[in-house]
Amino acid sequence: MWKEYFKGISEECTFSSPAPADEILKVESLFHVTLPSELKEILLETNGVRAIYDLGLIWSADRIKNENRHYRDDHFQEYYMPFNNLIFFGESGIGDLFAFPVTGEGLCRGDVFVWNHENDSRKWVAPSVSKYVEWSLQGKIKI
Repeated sequence: MWKEYFKGISEECTFSSPAPADEILKVESLFHVTLPSELKEILLETNGVRAIYDLGLIWSADRIKNENRHYRDDHFQEYYMPFNNLIFFGESGIGDLFAFPVTGEGLCRGDVFVWNHENDSRKWVAPSVSKYVEWSLQGKIKI
């Protein structure tokens, strides 16, 4: 379903094998969050969505885990606001990252925000991960 949806927007999308359910659970357990159901559905069908120039529109479950662990490292606390209220899941190709906001109860809202690595701002860009991919592929998301 999701592969066909994304291919209907752009033939440039490439996909991976489905993510094992336990990899998604590891991400949720490690960061004490519940990922949006739409992202989990996409990962269970294709463990990542790549666009032209191998851009990671949606990372694999393993990369989501590793990148979020990396950005929570003490090294970044010196330069940026904490990232504990974000779960990064994709990239812009210019250093900025896409994320879901995390509520105090550990729920990831479905809205997508972009984190600007130059000024540490966080800006809303889409109401869902599917709209984020659609609008990204159509060039409607401006950073």
